[in-house]
Amino acid sequence: MPRCSKRTRSGAPANGGEVLPGATAIDEHHHHKRSRNSSSRRHSKSEDTSFSVKKCLAWFKEYTTVTEPDVLGPEGMEKFCEDLGVDPENVVMLVIAYKMGAKQMGYFTQEEWLKGLTELQCDSVHKLQNKLEYLRSLLNDPYIFKAIYRYSYDFARDKDQRSLETGTARALLGVLLPRWALRPALADFLQRGRYRVVNRDQWCNILEFSRTVDTQLNTYDADGAWPVMLDEFVEWLRGERAGDAAMPAHS
Repeated sequence: MPRCSKRTRSGAPANGGEVLPGATAIDEHHHHKRSRNSSSRRHSKSEDTSFSVKKCLAWFKEYTTVTEPDVLGPEGMEKFCEDLGVDPENVVMLVIAYKMGAKQMGYFTQEEWLKGLTELQCDSVHKLQNKLEYLRSLLNDPYIFKAIYRYSYDFARDKDQRSLETGTARALLGVLLPRWALRPALADFLQRGRYRVVNRDQWCNILEFSRTVDTQLNTYDADGAWPVMLDEFVEWLRGERAGDAAMPAHS
């Protein structure tokens, strides 16, 4: 967030408001004019930092249509992301959706919009842009991250299905766990394997797996309460690595 430059304040006349010796009426006029301008600037600054529901709703309407005035849809979402200067697949958009309690990917209802942006005290693009780093920082809190991770399951899944399609799960893991070393291997396993969907228990356990099992799988406990899918993933990955190790090295 850009810092505001400090503004010095003019001191009040030493003799209680009378014109100082040697000063003219013009000097006094300019002093009062500067005071009014300074007060006006302070008032304007106060208005800029305050939150307006009316202004927030007017901002929402910039992204809706006449036929659906209470829902921000995919086209509006694209424009919203452009105005923010954020890629739609950026994880911060997921954090914004989490703050709004949005129920469907690609859509914000007016109620969701007001809920999230009232909490963030943002009624303009500029104010929300200034909150982006704060929103990203929430991902560093393991408890908040876990809540966002679990929230993303219902947010991203097709509402006609009880589970998350593996293609969507792979994409979502790329957004949420981009630095997890075993994520590419799991994505490959899900793409090749017999799993067409990922259920809620499997999804939640993937996060726990990423936090507790090392890259070499040394800390993996075969007798642990992992879902069968993750047991099969470990077995598959070990087989892949054993096959790679057995291949003769090229000269």
